[in-house]
Amino acid sequence: MKETLLIIGCGDVALRTAPLLQAHYRILGLLRNLDNADHLRMHGIIPVYGNLDSPESLEKLAGIAQLILHLAPPPNHGLRDNRTAHLLSALTKGTKNRLPILPQRFIYISTSGVYGNCHGASIDENHPVNPENGRAIRRIDAERRIRSWGKRNHVPVAILRVPGIYAADRLPLKRLREGHPAILDSEDSYTNHIHADDLARIIVAALHRAKPGRIYHTSDDSRMKMGEYFDVVADHFGLPRPPRITRSLAYEQISPGMLSFMKESRQLKNLRMKKELRVKLLYPTVYEGVTAAQINNP
Repeated sequence: MKETLLIIGCGDVALRTAPLLQAHYRILGLLRNLDNADHLRMHGIIPVYGNLDSPESLEKLAGIAQLILHLAPPPNHGLRDNRTAHLLSALTKGTKNRLPILPQRFIYISTSGVYGNCHGASIDENHPVNPENGRAIRRIDAERRIRSWGKRNHVPVAILRVPGIYAADRLPLKRLREGHPAILDSEDSYTNHIHADDLARIIVAALHRAKPGRIYHTSDDSRMKMGEYFDVVADHFGLPRPPRITRSLAYEQISPGMLSFMKESRQLKNLRMKKELRVKLLYPTVYEGVTAAQINNP
């Protein structure tokens, strides 16, 4: 009999991961919009209604699955991830006069943004976190809640810190076509990437091989700055490279959202991922991943 896997956050990465797991697991997916139920079923995922913002809707999750894959983002405001808090509470609750049936493994998809600006340094998973925006602070809150919950309940937990995700349909083509600028190379920040298909394969490897309480960087081998990434995409699709401007001008011409990423510079080491999870990347660098993208990508 197949074990049951519950996916929290059934977005693009989850839908890429599900086909890799269907031979070995019965897959459930938490769903807050019933209009998307058929879409999940098409990907072999059984929809289960629940809303992470409404704790009462999560009561059915206790004992529902042996494995939990948590990809849902935190709320867009505040300093805490109450969605994760609600999920953990629901998983721990037992039925009347019975102890809870806890998961056997819990994988959380976090972000490399928890490190803040490392000024271009090459860092491993032991580097101190230093979140510099609300989004990263909420991710740290989720990580700490999950690791504490795992220790308290003797559930093996692993955290994947993910950098920028790209794929053929997740490239900055609109930005390039509109002529938005990038920062001068001498002032630019190092950025990190992982192809969405490789991330799906890393998640599968983590479900099978991750060590309890372990953090893993899920980054490829690229060592590039953000402007270089834009140039690689522009060249492949025959688009003009973005104009380069100084960092001081960037504060006037680049949106605050994009600028928040451009402010942070770091290079993630991925040796632990390769050694412990035994992952061999399909796209070792952005060059291979972008080159494989179809020229007619919209």
